[in-house]
Amino acid sequence: MPANYQNSMSLAPDVDFQYVGGDPALDFVNTADWTERGPEKERLTDFDRLTRWAEGAGILTQQTGKSLRSLARGRPRDAEAALRRALQARGVLERLFSAIAKGEKADDSLEAFNRLLKVSLDHMRVVPGKEKRSRQEQLRLTWPELGKNLEAVIWPVLWSAASLLVSSEAPMIRICCGENCGWMYVDRSRNRFRRWCQMATCGTKEKTRRRYQSPS
Repeated sequence: MPANYQNSMSLAPDVDFQYVGGDPALDFVNTADWTERGPEKERLTDFDRLTRWAEGAGILTQQTGKSLRSLARGRPRDAEAALRRALQARGVLERLFSAIAKGEKADDSLEAFNRLLKVSLDHMRVVPGKEKRSRQEQLRLTWPELGKNLEAVIWPVLWSAASLLVSSEAPMIRICCGENCGWMYVDRSRNRFRRWCQMATCGTKEKTRRRYQSPS
């Protein structure tokens, strides 16, 4: 990771990934904390961590992740560049989803997102499925270069983001109410009143804060 990036953001290479957003694109945003001071606690500290996150999110299979890590070891500069572009894409997603969650216009971030999405779509293909469940051959969307191109990790994330943005769940995108959290999620709760990314973390912290601030 570039030195100037390390100097401007706290790193968290040993923090476990959490998948609480309800969508891979939101979980990708949630690989950093979006505080009032800017992004902190960067979990994606190197290309290896990026592929590990993608495996956990179901974006990559373990075999594909292993292939990309092997490729990255032989091309460290390209891997660093791929990570940098992935983090730039994450920033675009954070701004876009934030605007959607707040009911604000997102013209600039939407334009930037569409430029990224175009690259993903340029590499997307419809191919035969691995299993035949009927007489008619099952087809599936995929990226044939997924295990061969270091840039490819982000392509399924962008497709997932586009699918969410045009779905009936777009109005359910929320930002955690926890102080200096900024994580996002799709609110699928019964009453659409989920306030926290995780009750065990931000929810508990907020309740504790309120208890200490309340008159004795």
